[in-house]
Amino acid sequence: MSGFDNFNTDFYQSSYSVDDQNQAGYGYSNTENPYNKPYGQYDYSQPMGYSSPGMMPPQQPYTGQIFQPAQTYTPSQSQSMYSSSFDDEPPLLEELGINFDHIWQKTLTVLHPMKAADGSIMNETDLAGPMVFCLAFGATLLLSGKIQFGYVYGISAIGCLGVYCLLNLMSMTGVSFGCVASVLGYCLLPMILLSSFGVLFSLQGMMGVILTAAIIGWCSFSASKIFISALAMDGQQLLVAYPCALLYGVFALISVF
Repeated sequence: MSGFDNFNTDFYQSSYSVDDQNQAGYGYSNTENPYNKPYGQYDYSQPMGYSSPGMMPPQQPYTGQIFQPAQTYTPSQSQSMYSSSFDDEPPLLEELGINFDHIWQKTLTVLHPMKAADGSIMNETDLAGPMVFCLAFGATLLLSGKIQFGYVYGISAIGCLGVYCLLNLMSMTGVSFGCVASVLGYCLLPMILLSSFGVLFSLQGMMGVILTAAIIGWCSFSASKIFISALAMDGQQLLVAYPCALLYGVFALISVF
């Protein structure tokens, strides 16, 4: 046992004692750090390093309305201009060039050959009515057992191109291809009546020939009248009506045969 006591005393030599626990560690003394004082010896009358809740600055009261927050964002001038421009935009049908009032006026002008045509309306590029009339013409031919949709659209495109070139050579102001297609398409309306008549009766007799010639003259006269009023081509109606009659004659041949 004496050897074990010598080993226990000689194992680790240190100058640390239990009495040093009350002293400050890491180089700080009790005089420098007041928080190291034992319980009951701390001076609570000294001011603290933080402010009490009562000393915090008062918050500003909310001046807005409930569920209606105050507007903190002011749109720029360009954004306000765009938002106001949306209200001033025309309807979608008008932007697409579909005006039912003008379509009805053009239809009445074609159905009434002696009525004076309004050049300002007829000079518009309106293809809604011509597309409907071409479909109606093909549908009436289909009722007669003739599937001729390809011929209708192909002859229409070639005829519009030929009349377009001819009118640009004859007129001083010139004309657009859309205007030519619009006028020739609207004047196809009497040809729909001819093909509808061919569904019920045969057009290869004498009455059919007379009716076909009258329909061709009706279509070509209406088309030439509209072109003359829109392009200010006074005294040239017969010159314009002749190529139009050739075009509508081809459609009449499709309807008869």
